[in-house]
Amino acid sequence: MISVYLETSVISYLAAKPSGNLIVAAHQKITSDWWHHHRRHYDLAVSPIVEKEISLGDERTAQKRLGFIKGIRLLAVTPEAYRLAEILVDPGPLPEAASVDAFHIALAAVHGIDYLLSWNCKHIANVFIQKELNRRILSQGYDCPILCTPESMLEFDQ
Repeated sequence: MISVYLETSVISYLAAKPSGNLIVAAHQKITSDWWHHHRRHYDLAVSPIVEKEISLGDERTAQKRLGFIKGIRLLAVTPEAYRLAEILVDPGPLPEAASVDAFHIALAAVHGIDYLLSWNCKHIANVFIQKELNRRILSQGYDCPILCTPESMLEFDQ
């Protein structure tokens, strides 16, 4: 079964109140559609980083977010993931401020995850940095997961 790492933004969009911003509202709808109609086709995974990020903020909303990941495979944090994340950060394709994003990518790569699903199009699902991310990850002996949004996985179901 194809494996998919769920980055924090995907879970946040699932639990958020409908946005008044047209683009964000569309992303929320797409995320909800993917979650309710397509996720069953994949082996889903999250990390302790996702758990920590979604547990922050309003307690009621945090509990809703945590409910979405209940029963989803939790990837172990490893020294290899820390080392790989450091290689992805400045001077690299990701700035120091995006070190948590680098860690999401590194964890998915180290665990052999096929796809990393994210709405973070600045530091994760960004076509302009993927080639360099892939090069650096391959140089360390890992395959880079495909970094994409839920929208790009709507047509890929098995």
